[in-house]
Amino acid sequence: MDFVYKTLFFSLLFLLSRQANADFNATTSAAGKLAGRCNIFRGKWVFDASYPLYDFSTCPFIEDEFNCGKYKRPDKMYLKYRWQPFSCNLPRFNGVKFLEKWRGKKIMFVGDSLSLNMWQSLSCMIHSWVPKAKTTLIRREGLAELVFHDYGTKLLLYRTQYLVDLESQKVGRVLKLDSIQNGYAWRGMDMLIFNSWHWWTHNGRSKPWDYMEDGGKLYKDMNRLIAYYKGLTTWARWINRNIDLSKTQVFFQGISPTHYEGKDWSQPSKSCSGERLPFSSFKYPAATPFSAVVVNKVLSRIKKPVYLLVITLLSQYRKDAHPTYYSFHRGLDCSHWCLPGVPDTWNELLYAATIG
Repeated sequence: MDFVYKTLFFSLLFLLSRQANADFNATTSAAGKLAGRCNIFRGKWVFDASYPLYDFSTCPFIEDEFNCGKYKRPDKMYLKYRWQPFSCNLPRFNGVKFLEKWRGKKIMFVGDSLSLNMWQSLSCMIHSWVPKAKTTLIRREGLAELVFHDYGTKLLLYRTQYLVDLESQKVGRVLKLDSIQNGYAWRGMDMLIFNSWHWWTHNGRSKPWDYMEDGGKLYKDMNRLIAYYKGLTTWARWINRNIDLSKTQVFFQGISPTHYEGKDWSQPSKSCSGERLPFSSFKYPAATPFSAVVVNKVLSRIKKPVYLLVITLLSQYRKDAHPTYYSFHRGLDCSHWCLPGVPDTWNELLYAATIG
């Protein structure tokens, strides 16, 4: 990696990190105006006895990695919190209204297992309103499609860890930071919700690539934030070249935080395991993740506006809402989210941005 490029990049990150809160205020204010003239991403979690929005036992779409109820999580309070913006109310999710709005339309989530988390959440939220509706769920390698036949609405999930291409070459598995060849599958959608970050930090055996490629050069590795910036810039270029905003609404899911390290909420001896309550103070001790700063920077330069769901801070508060050990995974999971749970709020924010 060119030394000058690295120096400029980290200088930029440093300056951006000092401005992170101001940047997020500006971003969330702009998004809030689109969603109803208030900042829907600034608020607090409040107890609401009417929650959750659906029952895990009656939704046929929840996979075992998110199904904390099926795996006998003993506490239930994590299900009873609703996101309350400071200066307005979110519209209550109405699955029938959503289906009517998107009748005959195609909505696609594009990303990793956190996109899966959000896609299954939305599927359950809609299903709870039309439990007797005829549905078809088709799964193929890397692609899933749920159809609500009475409305002709299709919810699709395209699985990709990085958005950019991952290829098998003679030298091994190559992550191509400057290439998106599989984007043809994203065309023709009425709504796209993109997500990527979770896999960019993986190392060792969990890392699914052997080399990175950029500008025709192979790298055994590089700083992951630099790689992420390059990959997202390639994605932004794809959006500029391929999306007609008069036909397609585009969202970026935002950075979903993890809670493996209790120092993030000033309890260094803890992790998400055993947490039963959200973080209650307004100012979360951990700083804005650099990955979120990169997302903001890329979106600030994109020619065709993408609506950022600013889920990072509101999700940082929810150290209590991960599967921990209550899923089919044997290890501790402080990355994904129980369903019902936090991704339902992400979808309520999406609902507010498109309907509310």
